[in-house]
Amino acid sequence: MHGGAGVISRENLSPEREAAMRAVLTQALQAGHAVLAKGGRSLDAVTAAIHVLEDSPYFNAGKGAVFNHDGVNELDAALMDGKTRAAGAVAGVRHIQNPIDLARRVMEKSPHVMMVGDGAEAFAQSQGMPLVDAKYFYTEERWQGLQRALEQEKAKAAPPATPSQPPATQPPAGTPGAAPVSPGEPPATPGASPVSPASPSTQQGPQPATPGQPPATSGKSPASSLEPGMDPVTGDHKFGTVGAVALDQQGNLAAGTSTGGMTNKRFGRVGDSPIIGAGTYADERCAVSATGHGEFFIRYTVARDICARVEYQDLPLPEAANVVIHDVLVKAGGEGGVIAMDRQGTVAMPFNSTGMYRGYIGEDGTPSVAIFQQP
Repeated sequence: MHGGAGVISRENLSPEREAAMRAVLTQALQAGHAVLAKGGRSLDAVTAAIHVLEDSPYFNAGKGAVFNHDGVNELDAALMDGKTRAAGAVAGVRHIQNPIDLARRVMEKSPHVMMVGDGAEAFAQSQGMPLVDAKYFYTEERWQGLQRALEQEKAKAAPPATPSQPPATQPPAGTPGAAPVSPGEPPATPGASPVSPASPSTQQGPQPATPGQPPATSGKSPASSLEPGMDPVTGDHKFGTVGAVALDQQGNLAAGTSTGGMTNKRFGRVGDSPIIGAGTYADERCAVSATGHGEFFIRYTVARDICARVEYQDLPLPEAANVVIHDVLVKAGGEGGVIAMDRQGTVAMPFNSTGMYRGYIGEDGTPSVAIFQQP
């Protein structure tokens, strides 16, 4: 499983926060393993593991989701069954406590693969799933992360003052480029004011090094006003997503991914997480969940590319994953990583950023987690 990748530095991650995040990752691994140990399906194991991460304010999914430009949490998720290649995905939902559950309903209870926004939530209600108030997703740290992003955006947009040109001022609300929310002012929720959680919210999860994996190189993506922002606590640059892959006792693989997207995103932007073949994919041979700069993972169909190399070139999974992450993506300027598993239970977790929250657990039930290049 993973909890996101990016520029994650030891000096910016306090021992207390690192221990807390490792504990959540371990809990998620154990939740998925408990399902498999009882003979449960890989789909159920993936769902159980992702639930833990969606419910934690430390990770950018569910409870810990980041805010978009308008001060709203928009959530994406996808789930895929490797045995049947059935898949379900949702994007831009705002009132679903566990988006991975709705993705599964789309897969199992509808003829479709993806639903978005209000339509997805209407489908959720038709399936008896409750909608939660937007205040459920509010965390003070995520909110402050948005305020920083808005201030940085405003500073970049303001032209330098000259004697003949007065300093730029903030345009009126409702005009293009205007910040829709005031720094420090939480999003309005009908009938209720947001409550800051007792525990902080950051993102990402740990994972161990894979034997034979080459050292990751830093792939820098082109500058863009829509790039992911800085972590509000550590100041590190991260791509917040959570995901899991699993192999059950019947030999079936599954993959799932869930995310809050990126801080200050606009215009209904959707990343790779809910895109089957980009951020999430599973077939009979291979299961992949990705985390990184989503636009690159979409363009290069990263998850499917890895599994296609296993299928068509008969490459070992670790080699296929390394080629895509360390060669294809790096050359394109894409940053991030994946977790992947084949039908023999081989695990690959390459990343080309400085860190990735990641972990795995095998038949022996012993969880292993890591964050940095070197554990």
